[in-house]
Amino acid sequence: MTVSPAPATATFVDRHIGARRQADVSAMLKAVGYDTVDALVDRAVPKDIRQDTPLKLSPALSEVEALAELRKLAAKNRTAVQMIGQGYYDTVTPPVIRRNILESPAWYTAYTPYQPEISQGRLEAL
Repeated sequence: MTVSPAPATATFVDRHIGARRQADVSAMLKAVGYDTVDALVDRAVPKDIRQDTPLKLSPALSEVEALAELRKLAAKNRTAVQMIGQGYYDTVTPPVIRRNILESPAWYTAYTPYQPEISQGRLEAL
């Protein structure tokens, strides 16, 4: 079975929420071996963690409205002083040092998943 990509004009909901057209739902159910969505849910979600009442949600926002709401929420953040290390000392760290040593992930991340280099990075930073 080949699945064609969603058209470029698809809405946000069409791009980000699973199968909603009956043909898509039927193809999905056939692929996983179930006759109905309820049968699939019964198999996949244990009854003891299901909620009996529907969620009370506000009406969905458009993509533009959602981004505007996120911007309003982000505007409530306030910048705080970084307190790196064991204690806080009111000193000035030159931006070049802060950016190239303290904020550079190369000093404290692994370049391979099995060989962490944090101690080597700290040693080189010192």
